Amino acid sequence: MKIFGMRVAGSMAACLLGLVALGQPTPLMAQATATGSIHGHVTNPAGTPVTKGDVRLTTDRSPGAATAKKYDYTFPLDANGDFKGSDIKPGNYVAVAFQGGVSADFIMNLPVVAGQDKQADFDMTRKEYIDKMSPEEKAALEEVKKQNAGALEANKKIENLNGLLKQARDDNKAGNYAGAIKAMTDATAAKPDEALLWDTLGDAQLGDAVAADKAAKASHTADSSVPDKYAAAVTSYQKALTLNAATAKPSVELTATVNNQLGQALGKIGKTKESSDAYEAAAKADPKSAAMDYYNEAATLFNANDTDGAAAAADKAIAADPTKADAYYIKGQALIQKATVDSKTNKITVPPGCVDAYQKYLELVPEGPRADEVKGILQGIGEPIKSTFKADKPAKK
Repeated sequence: MKIFGMRVAGSMAACLLGLVALGQPTPLMAQATATGSIHGHVTNPAGTPVTKGDVRLTTDRSPGAATAKKYDYTFPLDANGDFKGSDIKPGNYVAVAFQGGVSADFIMNLPVVAGQDKQADFDMTRKEYIDKMSPEEKAALEEVKKQNAGALEANKKIENLNGLLKQARDDNKAGNYAGAIKAMTDATAAKPDEALLWDTLGDAQLGDAVAADKAAKASHTADSSVPDKYAAAVTSYQKALTLNAATAKPSVELTATVNNQLGQALGKIGKTKESSDAYEAAAKADPKSAAMDYYNEAATLFNANDTDGAAAAADKAIAADPTKADAYYIKGQALIQKATVDSKTNKITVPPGCVDAYQKYLELVPEGPRADEVKGILQGIGEPIKSTFKADKPAKK
């Protein structure tokens, strides 16, 4: 690209400092030379900051390429296209802005005055600069401007979507599901190919469905809208999974999270098999969350009266995390459904593993929320309650 200068009016008269004799025979020390400083900003012809380059100062005004000159000072550009320099010897300099090692613009006369900070901006959007560009350069510039305009528009859209996403998440936490649904409905309409937006919409719809379901049960009434609310969440989650899978690098965390939520929504509308499949997919996608996924599967299957499936899922949760107490509780609850009673002796016999599951729950959380229930069950079937915890020592008098 051709280089066209921007002239800065004014020049500086040379200033001489004299030494004043104060007496003999003590000699005077010469005063240190005062310096000046500069600061400024570099803007390219497209109107965006030049962030990779530097500004150099020279007093060499001889003809020739800018890269061949000797420069007295070099100041790098920062991420905002700004530069600053200090300790500059007073004088009238040529300032050259370099971009990627190539001179892009210059200021022919830049006076630096001792004790003063000089502003020196390079604005390549000025008419003088643009007018002297070749037709090819102007065409390239217009293309860059179009691309920049598109990028700015895209950035504004993304900024707006991020705002809606934050709003929806805050609303979900606060239980304002209607507000979250509205925000994410707008967001998915603006960018229908973003999986994360559909996932968050699904969360809002699931929360809305659960709240309506609880309210109906609390008031002992029927709410015909509840199944449709759950179904809406299912649709959003499935959309999120489809979009995520179609990306060049699908997010395993999103796959696991969405499948876990999908499993809950499907379970609520009685689609037990599909719910179980979703939980299994979640655990497979991200083993770090497998214990939670399998536990949720076990609870869903138990609530659907599939005790065999619940026990099997609980075993998977335990294998993933042997310290997950609630998984042992679910296993015990599932197995005890198969307990038998001898009609002659009234002795209760439970399937293998049932007592061990209950005992393990008490071992892990002896004061857990289900501890009293578990102790009652064990006592009811005639099993002693094991404890590895010592009794509290009596307080000192």
